[in-house]
Amino acid sequence: MKKNIAFLGFGNVGKALAKLLLKKRAQLIIDYSLDFSVTAIATSSHGSAIDSNGLDIERILKDGINLQDHNAVLNILDSFDFIRKSEADVLFETTPVNYQTGQPALDYIRTGLENGMHVITANKGPVVHGYKELMKLARQKGKQFYFEAAVMDGAPIFSLFRETLPAANLISFKGILNSTTNMILTCMETGDSFDEAVAYCQKIGIAETDPSGDVDGWDAAVKVSALVNVLMGGSIKPSDVDREGIRKISTEDILSAKERNMRWKLLCSAEKLSDGFKTWVHPELVGSDSPFYQVNGTTSIVEFQTDVLGNLSILEKDPSPYTTAYGLLADFINAVKK
Repeated sequence: MKKNIAFLGFGNVGKALAKLLLKKRAQLIIDYSLDFSVTAIATSSHGSAIDSNGLDIERILKDGINLQDHNAVLNILDSFDFIRKSEADVLFETTPVNYQTGQPALDYIRTGLENGMHVITANKGPVVHGYKELMKLARQKGKQFYFEAAVMDGAPIFSLFRETLPAANLISFKGILNSTTNMILTCMETGDSFDEAVAYCQKIGIAETDPSGDVDGWDAAVKVSALVNVLMGGSIKPSDVDREGIRKISTEDILSAKERNMRWKLLCSAEKLSDGFKTWVHPELVGSDSPFYQVNGTTSIVEFQTDVLGNLSILEKDPSPYTTAYGLLADFINAVKK
């Protein structure tokens, strides 16, 4: 079978996914009888292109040509019009996250499902703000809405519980879910100031020009909300999470802890209670006996407590756009298989 795919958003992650699809094409055909044609790409700054005969994705990746030069459809009015006119079987949505509302990605995904597409996203916002609605719509349309890459990039978090842990109930989890703050704290252990550590993270591309989403704990709170809503049946928003970032931690605090063989980590936690959920994102001192002590740099970890397996941990070491792309690829295969 051959599936037409559309990219809504074609930044680092979208390009990494396109390269991974090309790299894995032969394996997809052999192992899953699955081939693909990229028929639509939309970007915020380089135009859009739709061609039902297939775009030359290798040339676009190589030359970075203006997408308008490849467009075979006139008058693409906006992103919603792009989705409808793409006539894709699968929509990959990788637009920027909105912590507060999940928009406009939430409406992009809704539009894709309403137009008969499987929709796969790396965007945390729609998972937090519209998970139940979008899953209901996907079922009504006989399509899949998958989002493995929304938390811990390509690590199998959501599919772990969806596919391989039947009848396992998640009681609580705790972990390091924001790689940027973890790198900032690691840099400060070498003597960097907070501002110097943030500047380094911006230089290597893991922190935004405005780093408040990371350093104030919003990104971590969004991920906590996503895990609670999907894996624990909750309906919480990031604003419901008791949240404190790392701005108040000084280099002196870091070095003092280091002298005592301890480290500061921005930890995330959720626990299911009889009357709801206890959720928080806080800086915390951990000792060398903690599973979080050796988790440095951009590495992430989450430890799940279930009613059948006790503690189960997943660690992802130094992710990149390619690990996020793998999460999207895995969702693509699983969506089409179903």
